[in-house]
Order: sequence, then structure tokens, then C-alpha cells
Amino acid sequence: MRIDKFLWCVRLFKSRSIATEQCAAGRVRIGEKEVKASLVVKAGDRFAVKQPPIWRVFEVLSIPPSRVGAKLVRGFVVDRTAPEEVEKQELARKVRADYRDQGEGRPTKRERRDIDRFTAE
Repeated sequence: MRIDKFLWCVRLFKSRSIATEQCAAGRVRIGEKEVKASLVVKAGDRFAVKQPPIWRVFEVLSIPPSRVGAKLVRGFVVDRTAPEEVEKQELARKVRADYRDQGEGRPTKRERRDIDRFTAE
């Protein structure tokens, strides 16, 4: 199975076209080599996907017949990313979430409710 189709089937990307774009942009690797979307992946292969700021490492267990449900993904791919790297990614997400200044951009659900309460009175 092509790697772009595999990435879409195991729900690493929302659409196959996004998976293809990520391969073309060099954000998918096998070993240290960037791969093309047409690369054929087989059971036992290890590949890495860039999810800023880290590279997530996965191992192919088997090839799915088509896109699978979220609960079934564990039977086809295993995440081999180091726990320290996952913690680094979580920390980066929290920093980005806290970066937004109060009142800037789209209101959060809590802010919207406060606005609704204020204007209703």
C-alpha cells in the first residue's frame, strides 16, 4: 500500500491529499530519508511523521484493507515515539494555548458565555 494512503487509513492525517502534501513537504521519513507519497509500505517498516516540534515514530504491524475506525488503528500501527518527546509536544501545545492574549481573536466558550450573560442583562 502507498504510504500516503496508509497514513490516511490509520488516521494520522484527516485526508489522503493532506498525507500526500506532507510527504511532498518532507515531513514523512523512513530512516533518515524523506519519502515520496508513492512509496510502498509493508509490515515491519518504521516511519517518522513530523508533528511539530517533534518527529513521531511509528511501526507498521499490518496493512489495513481500507480506512479503519479509531479503535482499530492499534492493530495496524504502533507508536514508538520516546515518552520524553511526547512530553515535549504536550508542553509545546500548552504554551501555544496560553499564548493567546485575553480578548484577542475568537472568544473561547467561557468568554462567549460571559458576553452572553453581560448583554442579556
